[in-house]
Amino acid sequence: MKEKPKNKNNKDKFYYLLAFLVAIICFAGVFLIIFNQNKDKKEEEKDLAYTELIKQIDEGSIEKIEMTTGSTTIKVKLKNVEEEEKVIIPSTQAFIELVQEKVKEGNEIELIQNSPNIFLKIADTLVTFLPTIIICILFIVVLKMQGLGDKGKVYDGEKGTKTNVSFKDVAGLDEEKHELIEIVDFLKEPKRFHEMGAKIPRGILLCGKPGTGKTLIAKAIAGEAGVPFISMSGSEFIEMFAGLGASRVRKLFEKAKKISPCIIFIDEIDAIGARRTNASGAESENNQTLNQLLVEMDGFDTEETIIVLAATNRPEMLDKALLRPGRFDRQITIAAPDAKGREEILKIHAENKKFSKDINFKDIANDTAGFTGAELANVLNEAAIIATTKKHKNILMQDLEEAVKKVTVGIEKHSRVISDKDKKLTAYHEAGHAIVSKFLETQFEVKEVSIIPRGLAGGYTMYKTNEDKYYVSKTEMEEKLIALLGGRAAEKIALNDISTGASNDIEVATQVAKDMVTVYGMSDSIGPINLQTKEPYEQLSFGENINDVIGSEVKRLIDIAYKRAQEILLANMDKLHSVAGRLLEKEVISAEEFEEFFR
Repeated sequence: MKEKPKNKNNKDKFYYLLAFLVAIICFAGVFLIIFNQNKDKKEEEKDLAYTELIKQIDEGSIEKIEMTTGSTTIKVKLKNVEEEEKVIIPSTQAFIELVQEKVKEGNEIELIQNSPNIFLKIADTLVTFLPTIIICILFIVVLKMQGLGDKGKVYDGEKGTKTNVSFKDVAGLDEEKHELIEIVDFLKEPKRFHEMGAKIPRGILLCGKPGTGKTLIAKAIAGEAGVPFISMSGSEFIEMFAGLGASRVRKLFEKAKKISPCIIFIDEIDAIGARRTNASGAESENNQTLNQLLVEMDGFDTEETIIVLAATNRPEMLDKALLRPGRFDRQITIAAPDAKGREEILKIHAENKKFSKDINFKDIANDTAGFTGAELANVLNEAAIIATTKKHKNILMQDLEEAVKKVTVGIEKHSRVISDKDKKLTAYHEAGHAIVSKFLETQFEVKEVSIIPRGLAGGYTMYKTNEDKYYVSKTEMEEKLIALLGGRAAEKIALNDISTGASNDIEVATQVAKDMVTVYGMSDSIGPINLQTKEPYEQLSFGENINDVIGSEVKRLIDIAYKRAQEILLANMDKLHSVAGRLLEKEVISAEEFEEFFR
């Protein structure tokens, strides 16, 4: 690839320059310390005045004089005195002539002339010019950073640099792939579209939560079309020096024009595409970068075959100017895959792994509702690690199930020491969840109940999530509240006490009830009104006591659910004691074992 070595060399030069700057400053610091130390010594050793020295010479009390060429400081050794004294003389040449004259007159003085100390002379010079040197080096660093504006990584097929991704590597996104096939056709045969008078969208925004495959599908488009793919993250545009973001945007599009037809992919575009403000500093730099991006997207010639793809988790944060026609014309939402999509994704990621023949990816897909492609890949990787650790020849179904638990709940903590009282409380708590859920028609079937600590949880109740829900009814949400409060209700009924173990259940239940009232309009007293406002003062339009009404409705829903959970458990106390007892005995109960209590 042509671009990559150049970019790498620029980075190397920049790092060398920084290292050189640090070295210069360090050496200068050492020189400065030594220089100051010597200077301090000079000041401390001014023991003899010049007039006194002349007097001593006239009296013949001087035994030896030692001086350095170019220095006005001399060492003087008096007769019958062991220590040498230092004297500053006004003129070196005049002093030498004076001493030589005294020697001719018979005065016995040993005159020693030394060469100057090059090290101290360099240190003195460096200290003098140090500020100027540092300013010059910093100026060069800034210029070099301007030269490093082009950070886009190019996949163009040269020297083995390909995306190596095609549509067959993307599973669970059939409709999204179909939508993007015309982009591939345009990149392959742009002339055919131009002749028809068609204008392909200049920009496509891929929206979706992390791990859904936004980057993957962008690379697949480039792989299918066989065109260069320039990838860059939004955060790479922003630097500490003002103007660099806009400069990098310009250079990115200059590169794209040279190698078109091509695809520019900007990941996490919200880093530079957030709504513009009137602020200064870092936000002003973001504004400049965004403005330059808008200018570049408007500046395409009709014959330039460049498609800009961008990905974001937060499309609502983007500036509206980015989303108008002529820029990001299309927005494609990349949602989490359904059960069929998850099964296909699992099979793709399983190609290079050794699985047992009895593995059923459909079951794993059913147990991982809501998982993204990245999370499913992580599950298979964890399963491979677990199988290797346990020295299995192949990845077994139990390894996969353990991997799902590890990813969703956390690792098992068998080593944690738990008191019998806490273990009993956990057993009744989890039994309460399981039994209450059993008698609620809209809730999922119990898959496993455990009192073995995982992650932050002291125990857990897993459910069979064998269907993908896109809509949730009021009845389902009300029964979810009952199931969530089943653990707290069991503690109260069976042990006549409550604990902090239900804190997370209460937190989730409160949020569900609040959403029912303020978001989904499921409160009979308030009605179908969205009260989830961005600013607190906006709620005042519904009355000054609206918060009191919301609080009362949330409390009413919670109270009804808690009462219903207690009623279910009081009617099935024998099963509550039996399930809790089995948990205390075995620690884990499977779905089949749990169903035995109800046959």
